Amino acid sequence: MNKTNATAPTIVLLDASVGETPAERNFRRELDADVRAYKVSEGEFPPRVDTGFGFDAVVVSGSQTSVYDDEPWIERTEAWVREAVDAGVPLLGVCWGHQLLAQAVGGEVDPMGGRGELGYETVRRTDEDDPLFDGIGPSFVAFETHTDEVTALPSAATPLAETDRALQGFRVENAWGVQFHPEYDRDTARWVTEHKRGWLTDETVDGVLATITPERHAETAQATRVFDTFLAFARRRRSRVE
Repeated sequence: MNKTNATAPTIVLLDASVGETPAERNFRRELDADVRAYKVSEGEFPPRVDTGFGFDAVVVSGSQTSVYDDEPWIERTEAWVREAVDAGVPLLGVCWGHQLLAQAVGGEVDPMGGRGELGYETVRRTDEDDPLFDGIGPSFVAFETHTDEVTALPSAATPLAETDRALQGFRVENAWGVQFHPEYDRDTARWVTEHKRGWLTDETVDGVLATITPERHAETAQATRVFDTFLAFARRRRSRVE
């Protein structure tokens, strides 16, 4: 349950998922903060950053769309994220949010063809010093579900993590992107995988479902630490403003 006391940071959640999904529930569970969610895929947006709207950090969720789709709400979300980065607001993009952040700051996102990732993967850190991964080992397990990837970053960005198939994390200024899903619980992993039927063969879907066990999910505990470290940035911003 989110804290709502005066000391808890205020997090704006840009929920880019389409339709009824577990996205908001998952982030509310993992973020020990006052979470204010906006369903950007349905045209709900927080006030512009430059209006002085009082929040401490931003999280951008995953989505069933691609960041390069020609949708007005995607273009508007990208512009909003760019303003937040320019203003120095701590921002964490997850999966689609990771890709949108990269695109917003001048990077490139492309389809992966047949190399998409679905299921538990081992993520390797490529930068030993970034504080977002404090307390996380040189490699860790996380659930993945994506068919697009960040293929190029601007020179100002620092790559932070990877798998054999895709960039998994980067930082630019006070913003971070992670391709993996630290917010997923087992129910969400199963829900997402089931929704791949028709896109993937039943054999592939059933094979991934068989891996979503309590034991395997327990291995993702390190990945969730990114929420603790990200909230530390939000609290520092809050204390400076106060």
